[in-house]
Amino acid sequence: MPIHPSAIIDPTARVAESADIGPYVVVGRDVSIGERTVIKASVYLEGPLTIGADNVFFPYSTIGVAPQDLKYAGEQSETVVGDRNQIREFVTIHRGTEGGGMITIIGDDNLLMAQVHVAHDTSVGNNTVIGHAATIGGHVDIADWAVVSAGSAVHQFCRIGRHAFVGGYSIVTQDVMPYSTTVSTREIKVFAANATGLERRGFPAETIECLHKAFRLLTRSGLNTSQAVERILSEVPHRPEIEEVLDFIASSKRGVVK
Repeated sequence: MPIHPSAIIDPTARVAESADIGPYVVVGRDVSIGERTVIKASVYLEGPLTIGADNVFFPYSTIGVAPQDLKYAGEQSETVVGDRNQIREFVTIHRGTEGGGMITIIGDDNLLMAQVHVAHDTSVGNNTVIGHAATIGGHVDIADWAVVSAGSAVHQFCRIGRHAFVGGYSIVTQDVMPYSTTVSTREIKVFAANATGLERRGFPAETIECLHKAFRLLTRSGLNTSQAVERILSEVPHRPEIEEVLDFIASSKRGVVK
């Protein structure tokens, strides 16, 4: 196990033999680090924290520390990070709270770019990209394959749907629909389906066109959401992706961005 002599490892920590711990790393109490995970210089890890295999944590990231929630009273909440994630410089990930399920979760194969903040009780799925200096509020749910671009801020309790693309420096205060391209300047709006991302992931052209039609009805027809949903049901060919968008709208508690 390559552990730099300047690293500080709590006796309760569980570190896989194939993990790599760099200089000036602090591994706190009740931290578990999986196989082949690399912890580069000056990373701070605080438990309870479980980290899976084949992750790379870049310098000055801080994972599992107490949340910035005034209601937090020191309860034994936790953080879980899956496998094959890239956690870049100065990323902060805070553990959960009693009011949010007691856990913050990062899934597998995610890229969190420099200076990203992930607040308490947030769930990040798999294969997501969160751009430089994006701020993710507490209790946020980011689904698989979503992209949140640089400088964006996601309000607490919002959801980002699967395969959604949030443009740079967007302010997200409502749920972002799956498969959409959503960008805000002074007012956040849906522009279209996330065609580029969906094409790269092998979605058929017919599916992308159906999503385009659905989003046009939702955002440009002048109809309210209920009317637009009725038109989608009657006019857009039935596909699982369309059903997913409609289920997402129906389950939204904050409303969706249009």
